[in-house]
Amino acid sequence: MPSTSDWVAGARPRTLPAAISPVMAGTAVAVYDDGAVWWKALLALVVALALQVGVNYANDYSDGIRGTDADRVGPMRLVGSGTASPGAVKRAAFLAFGVAAVAGLVLAATTAWWLVVVGALCVLAAWFYTGGSKPYGYLGLGEVMVFVFFGLVAVVGTTYVQTQEWQAAAWYAAVGIGAIACAILVANNLRDIPTDRGAGKITLAVRLGDGRTRLFYVLLMLLALVALIGVALTTSWWALLALVYAVPSLKASRVVRSGAGGPGLIPVLQLTGVAELLYGLGLLVGLAVAT
Repeated sequence: MPSTSDWVAGARPRTLPAAISPVMAGTAVAVYDDGAVWWKALLALVVALALQVGVNYANDYSDGIRGTDADRVGPMRLVGSGTASPGAVKRAAFLAFGVAAVAGLVLAATTAWWLVVVGALCVLAAWFYTGGSKPYGYLGLGEVMVFVFFGLVAVVGTTYVQTQEWQAAAWYAAVGIGAIACAILVANNLRDIPTDRGAGKITLAVRLGDGRTRLFYVLLMLLALVALIGVALTTSWWALLALVYAVPSLKASRVVRSGAGGPGLIPVLQLTGVAELLYGLGLLVGLAVAT
């Protein structure tokens, strides 16, 4: 039987900044607009965290039953390692999706019912990343979906449920957050190129190859900088406090550009997660100071 620590490890806590950061960024814009509703921000955080945990368990289950995780370099997987049964991990995934659905329904009921459709699309995207007969994560589309759902939808959605307005600053922030979230996946897939290619998992990294994937990572970090300037131009220069993200970003980029592979890329995942967290926090603090 898997222990509590096994389930926590299977939830992949190092990926949780990808859920927390969009909510902070979206709330930052709402704060600047003097329209922050903190209980809605908290519910948005519950939705984001539950979806992130759900997609992690869903990936664990789907990759595990396909045998993709049979020879992993990265963190332990519950199904691939034999620590937990596929059925148990699948149930954990749907339990997390259920938590996200309940919190999302409350937000929809108090904001706009069309958000139910958005929420349903989020759950479907989470499951079919590696689930189903033709998972889009095996077709090189993972980064696109991460950018859309953990960038655009998460940030702009968080701002909208609080202000019920479409803010230009939210879209810029969403591009920045989405770019860094993509970089996390790019680093992960860069590390797994050999095993993914062998398992028939054709990620974007497999399609691009090692060298171009490393360049793509750096370009994503630069895109986050350009987007941050857009936030500052549409709100306040205090938004540039988020430039603190550049400290871990530069460290991670140096490792990526050095040609490190396998276990040597694992610290890049952590550094990129910290960079995204600092990006969101910097926006929240900066735009709160500016009000």
